[in-house]
Amino acid sequence: MRTRTGIAAIAAVAALALAGCSDPGTTTDTQSEPQSDSGQSQAAAGMEITPFDISTISVQEDIAALVPQAIKDRGILRNGASTDYAPGEYRADDGQTPVGYDVDLVRALARVMGLEDGQTSHAEFPTIIPALGSKFDVGVSSFSVSPERIEQVNMISYVEVGSAYAVAAGNPKDFDPNNICGTTIGVQTGTYQHDYLLAQSDQCVADGKKAIEVMPLTVQTDVSTKVIGGQYDATLADSTVIGYTVKKSDGKLEQIGDVIESAPQGITVKKDDEALTEAIQKALQYLMDNGYLTQILAPYGADGAALTTAELNPAS
Repeated sequence: MRTRTGIAAIAAVAALALAGCSDPGTTTDTQSEPQSDSGQSQAAAGMEITPFDISTISVQEDIAALVPQAIKDRGILRNGASTDYAPGEYRADDGQTPVGYDVDLVRALARVMGLEDGQTSHAEFPTIIPALGSKFDVGVSSFSVSPERIEQVNMISYVEVGSAYAVAAGNPKDFDPNNICGTTIGVQTGTYQHDYLLAQSDQCVADGKKAIEVMPLTVQTDVSTKVIGGQYDATLADSTVIGYTVKKSDGKLEQIGDVIESAPQGITVKKDDEALTEAIQKALQYLMDNGYLTQILAPYGADGAALTTAELNPAS
């Protein structure tokens, strides 16, 4: 989960190749898109995603009337995101353009709010919240809801993300997610899942069972390649990452077991900006009520994470 403790970028499996990226710019209406940390930013080469057509969404005048005048005058909803975390926010094959379901969501919110566009700019994850209200209007960057964050900003929930396992198609290793002691599991270095598996392995040993062979690698794509190749029994990652990876694996991977340790993620807005908070919450609820949020998430294999209530500052 995107708790930001030093995690490298996540890329999904397609051709199982990677393309390096540099700092991206912003999205425009002519373009088609973490819970973890920033690091090297990469996107899988040759992966074609067709985002939901945001232009099909209509302006809602009652919601547009709530938008603060400064944002109306600008005509742009400015989002800050750490674009290193597919499928939420990452960079296109050009190494510059922010893409992902969070990027698409910001553009959809802007449409509902009667603005010309929603633009996402790259920012290192720890700098996004301090820049709300000045450089950015919102932070939509796979922020996990937490009491500490709610003390700093308003958070409006839109997806719930946990952890999930994936195995090679057909589960040739007979991996049982309810009995993981003694198995070999690949994981991305430094993630929540890395720490989780180490703790589970210690518990296995304490219970007199075999330890889990936890195999950390820098990039999730490399982990997935080894699962497909039979070197690892399974991989554990964020549920949205697993959904995306399975979707792009050309049938070589499948999710197994239930999502565990799930928690909501939220859009962040400056704490004292009540008007923008209300506008974002109502625009998001409109997208939920009319099925748009699910359609925005679906191309990235993340539609199962969609929430149905845009709750303000939910309990984590």
